[in-house]
This record gives sequence, C-alpha cells and structure tokens, in this order.
Amino acid sequence: MNNSWSRRRALTGLGGMLGGAAWGQVEDPTGGDPLGSMQWPVLVKKHLAGTNWRFTDEVLVKGPEFAEDAMNVPILLDARALVRTAGPIDMIRLLADRNPIQQILDFEPLGSWPVLAFRFRMEQGSPVRALVRTRDGRWHVGQTWVNAAGGGCTVPGITRADGSWSRTLGQVQARVFRNVIDGGTRLRLRVMHPMDTGLVAGIPSFHIEQLELRNPQGQPVWRLALSEPVAENPLLTLELGDAVRGPWQLTGRDNNGNRIQAQVTA
Repeated sequence: MNNSWSRRRALTGLGGMLGGAAWGQVEDPTGGDPLGSMQWPVLVKKHLAGTNWRFTDEVLVKGPEFAEDAMNVPILLDARALVRTAGPIDMIRLLADRNPIQQILDFEPLGSWPVLAFRFRMEQGSPVRALVRTRDGRWHVGQTWVNAAGGGCTVPGITRADGSWSRTLGQVQARVFRNVIDGGTRLRLRVMHPMDTGLVAGIPSFHIEQLELRNPQGQPVWRLALSEPVAENPLLTLELGDAVRGPWQLTGRDNNGNRIQAQVTA
C-alpha cells in the first residue's frame, strides 16, 4: 500500500506538470494506476486518449470493502471538493474496470451538486472509477476498490425471474427532503425497470438509457445516461443544491423506446 500511495502521489504531481499523456510513458503495465489494474491502460485509451488528465483525491468514490450482494453494490460519488479548486463540472463518467460492461453511467450535474449515490451490478472485484471533466476540458480521476463474490452481471434480476417487471415498468417513486447535514435539497428516486444486462442467456439487453430532471421553468437540473450495469429498479440519490423550488418534471426512456415521465414534488 505504501509503495502504491507513493507512486500515486508522484504520478499526480507529474500529471499536473505534463498532463495525462506523459503518464502513459511510465514503464508499468498498469499505466501507473495506484490500484494496479491491468485494465486501466485500456480504459485510458478508450476514454481519456489525447486529453489532459490526472488522478486526484478531490473526487471521492466510496463503496463497501466487500459487496455482499453483487447485484446491488452501493456507490457514492462526491466531487464537491474538486469544484472548489478546479471550477464547474461538465460531466462525470463511472466505470468498473473488470466488469464485462465497464461503463456504468454518465452524470451531468448541470444545476445540481456533483453528488450521486446509486447501486450497480459487479461481475467480480474491481476498481470503480469516476472520470470527472471540468469546464476547462481537463479530466480528474477518483477511484476505489470494491471486492465482490461476483456474478452480478450474468444472472437475472428478481423481477425478471418472477415476471413482475411488466406490471411495474416505468413507475416512479420519489421523495424530496432537506439535507440537514450539508444543507440543500436531496432527491431520492426509484424508477422501476429490470435493467437487463444482455449477458443472461435468452434475455436481451433492456435498460434505461436516459433520465432528466427539469425545474418549473423547464431548465434541466441534472441529466443521467445509464448503462446496463446499473442495478434493477434503479435507486438514485442526488443533491439538488440550495434555493431550489419544485415541482420538477422527470422524463426518460429505455432502449426499447418506453417513456418514463413523472412529476416530482417537495
């Protein structure tokens, strides 16, 4: 751990001077990854090639040390510390290195805080990354390691197994309340959907693709692009910030064209 930490700090300093491209020259099969993942260089090539990026502790990614339920692994993302030093955030991409489908979701905070809690499926223990792009075009990478028994991506969900998904598809449950610790307004949202990964025999990919929340003036508050690994019946917690007023309109769709629409009230 000490060696990995020292290497991480050295690489972070180098990235601040030379940018992410220089890090790719490090003679290390993991590309200098502090978590030692052999998949990391592939993810860099796919998602960060040609950009200026760095590892940072200012992007918090928090998960359980061991995920007892690989189909419902809780993750908390909090990039508020980065906003204070690097400015507004355009987009956040969540990845799991060792998942068969590595991209979990894209989150555009827009008018809300860059904070998101959700659950996803894990196929095996893996680094979980948050790639955060600030408005100056730079990327900032936070990560954590989550151990898991595995198999979460390749078994059907409960509602798929018992057939109940068709009776609740697209239903929305929402609760808005004051965040008494940090201030601001918190939204907890559940959208009923089987979120099939397409990795179970005989069950094609079937998942929510987009969700967006708009304020009474029709302006977007946040936007999400979900991928197959997001857990069944997605449960999402977002921080809407200060001085917000509802009601809000939630809209979305899945990859089969089914529409999601609901009014969210305080």
